[in-house]
Amino acid sequence: MTEEKTAPASGSIMVVGGGISGLTTALEAAEVGYEVFIVEKNPYLGGRVAQLNQYFPKLCPPTCGLEINFRRIKDNPRIKVFTLAEIEKVDGTPGNYNVAVKINPRYVNANCTCCGACADACQTEINSPFDFEMQKIKAAHLPYNMAFPARYILSPAIIGTEDARRAKEACKYDAVDLDMQAKSINLNVGAVVFATGWEPYDAAKIDNLGFGRYTNIITNMMMERLASPNGPTGGRILRPSDDKGPESVAFVQCAGSRDENHLPYCSYICCMASLKQATYVRERYPEARIYIFYIDMRAPGYRYEKFYQKLKEDENVFFIKGKVAEVDEDAGNGNVTVVAENAVTGEKVRQEVEMAVLATGMQPSTALNKLPADLKYNADGFIVNDFTKGGLFAAGCANKPADVVSSNQNATGMALKAIQTLVNR
Repeated sequence: MTEEKTAPASGSIMVVGGGISGLTTALEAAEVGYEVFIVEKNPYLGGRVAQLNQYFPKLCPPTCGLEINFRRIKDNPRIKVFTLAEIEKVDGTPGNYNVAVKINPRYVNANCTCCGACADACQTEINSPFDFEMQKIKAAHLPYNMAFPARYILSPAIIGTEDARRAKEACKYDAVDLDMQAKSINLNVGAVVFATGWEPYDAAKIDNLGFGRYTNIITNMMMERLASPNGPTGGRILRPSDDKGPESVAFVQCAGSRDENHLPYCSYICCMASLKQATYVRERYPEARIYIFYIDMRAPGYRYEKFYQKLKEDENVFFIKGKVAEVDEDAGNGNVTVVAENAVTGEKVRQEVEMAVLATGMQPSTALNKLPADLKYNADGFIVNDFTKGGLFAAGCANKPADVVSSNQNATGMALKAIQTLVNR
């Protein structure tokens, strides 16, 4: 009888996604001696956390955690980062995968010093994807102020135009490379961890809540950008229609979540996100009145419950238990009316406010775009981990809705699972 020979196990791990879960997975594996490849579709690392104003449990700004992680990545020769990159195909078996990766051009090379000369020379403006298109930015730009890698990018929209030529001529360091092309590479790895994160559910699909039709209705992630010092308003929370500081704000919970027509599950983070954002408004506008419309208020854990109880003591914060049926906007003054039935009193509530924030649900990126790998998904698009098979794993919000703390804990576990795949083959 001839013994069947298998391919030798690779000593490398690939992490798909450079958000907080991907960074944690990569660092945990690299810092115990494994080579790690990070593949990120955006031109920067940091994911959704980078877009926040603050995050739990300590209400830290993103710089608090990301800056340390970026330094650890920069100082670790075992980690190689590919941005503007996407997985084309994953072939193989646990311990021996061949992964085809497509790397798209950023038209700026490693000579970039972030001097900003290319942006100064560029005349074309585009909507900022980082700010959910709430402001215009130059087509030559740094994705955000502490982007890693710290390198500008040129929008493909200006390639072949005079603006691109102006950007190149303005660069003293020969960093602008207009001849960059997309390229494909193949990497051999022993395990792949998919930390592909989440997308805010498209609020425009929720017809009765008015997003997209009415200017003064925004989403919870848009609120994070408004409150952020590096956001479109420099941290000032202003009503979109007239840049007025709002004297009243309504938060509409479960906007698209726990709804069989949209996302049937609870997105876990929305209640606490709205409570946190209520404090943003109260800090900036001490007289502002906050109305929170909810189905059930979920504060998972002692710290979150304590935060919730503290906010309940605020005499300018009002909690209304009831699913919102409709949100309208007054064409004259731009004020928003939120209509709901109070589930406690049975009373129909019509609350007029100056701005409304929709707590849109967390949808896995894989619900919108399936990955080219042998993965299992549940009905909602989250990746189901098959630990008996091993080799391919999902971390963080690719696996289930989670906050930053839970995502990091899960990512540490998936780093260990990936290492076990290499050790056991």
